[in-house]
Amino acid sequence: MERHTIDYQCNGTTCKGFLVHNEIVREPRPGIILAPAWNGQDDFVREKAEDLARLGYVAFAADIYGEGQTAETDEQAGELMMPFFKDRQLLRNRIHAAYETIKKQELVDKKNIGAIGFCFGGLTVIELLRNGDSVKGVVSFHGVLGNQMGDIVATPPPNAEKIKGSLLILHGNDDPLVSGDDIKNIQQEFTEAKVDWEMIVYGHAAHAFTNPNLKDPSTGLAFNETANDRSWVAMKNFFNELF
Repeated sequence: MERHTIDYQCNGTTCKGFLVHNEIVREPRPGIILAPAWNGQDDFVREKAEDLARLGYVAFAADIYGEGQTAETDEQAGELMMPFFKDRQLLRNRIHAAYETIKKQELVDKKNIGAIGFCFGGLTVIELLRNGDSVKGVVSFHGVLGNQMGDIVATPPPNAEKIKGSLLILHGNDDPLVSGDDIKNIQQEFTEAKVDWEMIVYGHAAHAFTNPNLKDPSTGLAFNETANDRSWVAMKNFFNELF
């Protein structure tokens, strides 16, 4: 594997992306952006980037918070995430900057770029799609799908007039962070936008079902091996079709 830290700019903030690809890649290949969960760009998302590189993609883990910031506790994660959850234009700007950065990489096929995200990162890549960027498709793994968390209500800007990519939502049926209304609303939104969308719901799976470090179902955050394996296969099939 070849691994590089790439500094890039977003409205005066320096972000630190993680680029990885297989050493044998010498001609342009499809690129995949990864948007991390609320902890920021941690070992989990970098390992997923390496998994994508093993599949032959050029993978780029974005730095949404800037300056390589990561959280050590849930409280810190919430403090980092909430400004971006509330201000969706800010979130779109950060993920758009990652998109513009991966497009500039010599080994990336600029016409074949996708994105995946986990938890808050799932919301982030959906916002990339809403922004109208020329991605072939995005995949949300147990993503946040609504505009409200507790008393916090987001202020989303209008979607782009033309949404250009496809959408795959991979969702756990027991996810406490996503309501029935959230599901209904996002399906209606992308149906009306004439987007090629698909949603797969995994029974008995909670939030964060891809993270083996989360093992407490009582919190609503727990690894589910079956959902993890099936969702990864679904992602591979999705990108194989698009690219």
